[in-house]
Order: sequence, then C-alpha cells, then structure tokens
Amino acid sequence: MPGPSPAAESRFQDLDYLLEPELEAAIGELGEDAPLLARMARFHLGWVESNGESTTQNVRATVQGKRIRPAVALLTCAAAGGTLEAAAPLAAAIELLHNFTLVHDDIQDRSPNRRHRATVWRVWGDGQAINAGDALHAAAHLALYRLQGVIGADRLLPLAAEFDRTTLEIVRGQVQDLGFEGRADVSPDDYLAMITNKTAAILRYAAWAGATVGGASAERAHAFGDFGLAIGIGFQIRDDLLGIWGDSDVTGKDAADDIRRRKQSLPILLLRAQASEPEKARLRELYHQEEITGEGIDEILAMLAAHDIERQVADRVAAHNDRAAAALRQATEGSDTPAAAALFTLIDRLGSRTA
Repeated sequence: MPGPSPAAESRFQDLDYLLEPELEAAIGELGEDAPLLARMARFHLGWVESNGESTTQNVRATVQGKRIRPAVALLTCAAAGGTLEAAAPLAAAIELLHNFTLVHDDIQDRSPNRRHRATVWRVWGDGQAINAGDALHAAAHLALYRLQGVIGADRLLPLAAEFDRTTLEIVRGQVQDLGFEGRADVSPDDYLAMITNKTAAILRYAAWAGATVGGASAERAHAFGDFGLAIGIGFQIRDDLLGIWGDSDVTGKDAADDIRRRKQSLPILLLRAQASEPEKARLRELYHQEEITGEGIDEILAMLAAHDIERQVADRVAAHNDRAAAALRQATEGSDTPAAAALFTLIDRLGSRTA
C-alpha cells in the first residue's frame, strides 16, 4: 500500500493541534474555587511545574509521551470515512482516561517518578493525588460528552457505555497485576490476560470508537477494534523486551532494569515455564531479594539467552502486529487513504521502536 503524501504524513504525525484544545476545555471544567486541583492535573499532563509555572516545550513533549491512544482514535475515524476533527473530543477523552489510570497506578506502585519528573502523589501526597486522578476521570467523561454535538445523543450513549466498560477492564487488569506481585505461579497466559485488560483494552476502544464516530458499520468497527487490541498487546510485549534488552542510552533506563526491579514481565514468565528445576530454584532465590544487582542480573541474562527467550518474545510481538495488520486490512476494505496508510505505518513503528 503506498504511503501518504509528505503533507498528509506531516499532518498525521502531529495531531496535537486537534487534541490540545479539547484537553484544555475539559481541564477548564475543574473550576477555580480549588485551584490546586487543576494545577495537579496540569502538572501531571506536563503543562506546568508543581509551582504552577508553565513548562518548557521539551518538558511538555517528554511528559506527554507518544500519545498513541488518541492518535488511533483520530486516525481510525478518518480511515472509516469520517474526519480527524470529528473524533477530537473522543481522542481527548481517551487521553484523559489513560492519565487518570496513571495517577492512581503511581500511588499503588509507589512510583516516585514518571518520565523524569516527580509523580503527583510524591509532590502532594496520596490523598490529593487520588483527588487529581478522580478529577481526570470526570474530565474524560466531559470531553466524551462533547461528541454529542458531532454525532448526537442517541449515537453517543453506546460509546459512553463502552467507555465505562473499558475503564472496568483497565481496573480489572490493575487488580490482576497487583495480585501477581510476589507469586511464583503466574503463567504466560495469566500475564497475557492481564495486559489484554490493563494495556490493550483502551486501544481496542480507541480504534472501535474512532471508527464508529467515522460512520463505520458494526462489522467494520469491530475489525478496527481487533486492530487496536492486537497493537495494544504487541505494544506491551515490546515494552517487556526493551525492559531487559533495550539500549539504556535510548530507553533512558538502566540496562536490564526490569530484572533489577524484579518485574514479572513476559520474558521472565517464559523463562520460568521453560527452565530446569535448578534454574527455577535460583530464580526464586533471586526474586526474593529486595533488588537484583550485579551477578544476579548476569545470571538471569545468561538463563534467558540459554533458552532463547529474546527471540521468543520478539516473535510474539511480530505475531500480534501481523494480526493487527490483517484486522486493519479487513477494516479498511482495501481503501487507500492517508489515514489508513498512517495506521499501517504505526504498526511498523510500534514493532521496531527502541524506546
């Protein structure tokens, strides 16, 4: 499939011109009688420092990250026959929902930093961080309701109901994730079920809802949703690969950082399933330490290499990206639009990303 023209490619690579006004409108709903609430939300989104002063463009870009989820919503809407502009409220709702989960995850995981800055709970404490997360969740709904002016109340209701079901999927995934901590019996299938909820569900929703706003039939919208689900699972597995074998100069994390932090990511679960009994015993011993360092990391890396785990993980990423491409071909019905081409390009970029 030929790629988009240079002008179209530039437009699809930078969709913030559509997203930012919708985000600003939603955050503006937080009110002025409790100014700390809006400041915490703006801080988390990278717009201001903790003292309320505006951030530099570099800081803002770093904190905002890739914004894949809203981009998927916008592009699937256009690929289904709608316009990028029509899905802007939806894209903002998805971005705010994602950030609500991050604020609460940081509290639960006791993460002191996110993208090189202090987390909300570290600056203002757990209680106020919970308030900030709750506010982002409410703001996400207000952004979504702005779709009424685009598609009408009758078509909005099913989108809103599925939005809440998706939130429940994400929360179930977080419950599963927290429940896995300290367990030695978590299987690769258990893990895949967890990331399907925690990571992939929101991308499935973004693709399905974007296509629905764009006027896709139920069948086509479902195919777009399958595309989103597949890239979501592949995205997380690629993250797991980079967490062990990624280049620290590119990822910004220490080499083998996921091993050091004793994360039960997919590579470790695959190793545990395939290891010999002595290797399993050594893994249990190492993972009972507060932190794995030095020789322990080298031991685990050697086990992973002996069982060819990196290749197995890379193969799984490729398989999910192949599923995403097949679903996208079905959803776009062979149409050669710039938005469809941008989505195919997104699959390739996510599969080979280094950070």
